[in-house]
Amino acid sequence: MSEIVERSGVPVATVKYYLREGLLPPGESTGATSALYGEDHVRRLALIRALTDVVGLSVAKTKVVLGLIDSPRTDLYVTLGEAVAALPPYAQDDVEDLARARSAIETLGWLYDPSYPAVAQLERALAAAESVGMPMSAERLRGYGEHLRAIAQIDIAQVPSGDAKAAIQYAVLGTALYEPILAALRRLAHQDVSSSELGARPGGA
Repeated sequence: MSEIVERSGVPVATVKYYLREGLLPPGESTGATSALYGEDHVRRLALIRALTDVVGLSVAKTKVVLGLIDSPRTDLYVTLGEAVAALPPYAQDDVEDLARARSAIETLGWLYDPSYPAVAQLERALAAAESVGMPMSAERLRGYGEHLRAIAQIDIAQVPSGDAKAAIQYAVLGTALYEPILAALRRLAHQDVSSSELGARPGGA
């Protein structure tokens, strides 16, 4: 264990915690109180830290995502839906009125399943924006929709073909790990656009 602690940078207490919670599989037993850990454990630790530290998932939600990766269902759509449900923003179970989300999606002309978790997530997000006086305008919605659909096409084109398990793992991980990248790039784009329009350099340069 000392070797994977050194290689991964994850404290030994945290590694033991992940083992207890079932996020990290046990090592190969080499004695009553010792076990052998390999490269797969190092990669698994990196994945766990990415999901908890970068994506911001709780240990419970991380366990859900890892479970989908370890034992994916044969249906990509169902598995991806379960992964989406494990990602923030979390929609409350009692969300019944999906009027805002339905209207937005239908305005975009997208096909969708009302039971897909992202619909309830969208409803909650739209309601929150509306509650503080910043409702989603039709112009902004269409602008976002155009570019987000292009991103989705890139994502789907990258899904491995010919191996259902690999495709599911890629889709689940891609959904979880790339969303923080998209959020960060959007913020950087804001800085770039505002700096260009204001004629100022970031940092006051």
